[in-house]
Amino acid sequence: MSMPVKVLIVDDSGFFRNRIADLLGSDARISVVGTASNGREAVEQVKLLRPDVVTMDVEMPEMNGIDALRQIMQFSPVHVIMLSSVTHEGARISMQALEAGAADCIPKDLREWMGNSSGIKNQLCDQVVALGKSRRPRMYASQPSPEKPRSAARPTHTRYETSATVSATVNERSLSAVAGSRLRSDASGTARVESAPRRNSAVPRFPDCRVVVIGSSTGGPAALQKILTRLPAAFPYPILLVQHMPKTFTPVFAERLNQQCNITIKEATDGDRLVAGTALLAPGGHQLIIDPRQNDRVKVMPGDERLTYKPSVDISYGSAAKCFGDKVLAVILTGMGSDGTDGARLLKRSGATVWAQDENSSTIYGMPKSVIEADLADAVLDLDEIGTLLSKQGER
Repeated sequence: MSMPVKVLIVDDSGFFRNRIADLLGSDARISVVGTASNGREAVEQVKLLRPDVVTMDVEMPEMNGIDALRQIMQFSPVHVIMLSSVTHEGARISMQALEAGAADCIPKDLREWMGNSSGIKNQLCDQVVALGKSRRPRMYASQPSPEKPRSAARPTHTRYETSATVSATVNERSLSAVAGSRLRSDASGTARVESAPRRNSAVPRFPDCRVVVIGSSTGGPAALQKILTRLPAAFPYPILLVQHMPKTFTPVFAERLNQQCNITIKEATDGDRLVAGTALLAPGGHQLIIDPRQNDRVKVMPGDERLTYKPSVDISYGSAAKCFGDKVLAVILTGMGSDGTDGARLLKRSGATVWAQDENSSTIYGMPKSVIEADLADAVLDLDEIGTLLSKQGER
């Protein structure tokens, strides 16, 4: 039996320290090795206890969570899960935490944490275990990412035209079937394998595509930032982004990316057009699909409570497969679980191209691993390679 994952709990609230300790302590895979009541204590306890994972509150006396996170990532790198309020300000601070090296952020909704629902317990425990079994992060630069200057002469993109050969209908029942399959087949996908992932010896050819769809979860915000900030304003394809993220966080995340990138990035709204050089981010708590009646637009649908993920990569991948067939480039990035595998299967049946992030550059090698092991990946690539291949498309 493997050693339990060691966790340090950091929170100035005695209630939350005890609540988190109770939730984590009920899981045999986890060992709570210590607690701290402020950021200064956290920095010292990380050096002393060498935990695998730290849960960190944002607002604390003496030293706040963001400053403590930056020191930890600079001198004693470890996976940190930040807990922040569900307000707009809390979301903004969460984005700062992700940029400073946090693995993920969980909303601190008092009603959820005080209730008896197993949802928050399962989410926290599974995430802690997945991070604890992944490799430790490297030394982090702990500097906020600068905003990129916006070009005064950004090109005006024309409306995205779809191919006449693309199917004009999407059977929404079939999308529900994809979701149902995902529910039945979902597994943690976090167990690590000893053998190295399959990699391609040659640089893959960029496919003839009409849309790029990128799916990600834990570690995804940093990965997306690294890829998207490299794209030129003249990037010739529309992009759909499906990141597992609470609904209070996605507007701020889209706004922050838009400030940093040369392409346009916005949270998707129902009826938005697919436009070259624009990335639409799926809103938290909803599903993002391509409109089956107007393939140059997207639909934002309420998240089905039966689905584990809202938004779901499977749903968006399945929609792209139905609408654009082989004219899709799908990219699956870091994240726990196997969301994206069923959708990738539909894409491959349609002749589309699927790229998967490799193990070494993934925060959690769950979602890419699931796609690779199902033999659905056309290429297994380092995050830098993905960014390079995409960025070259605007240089034509």
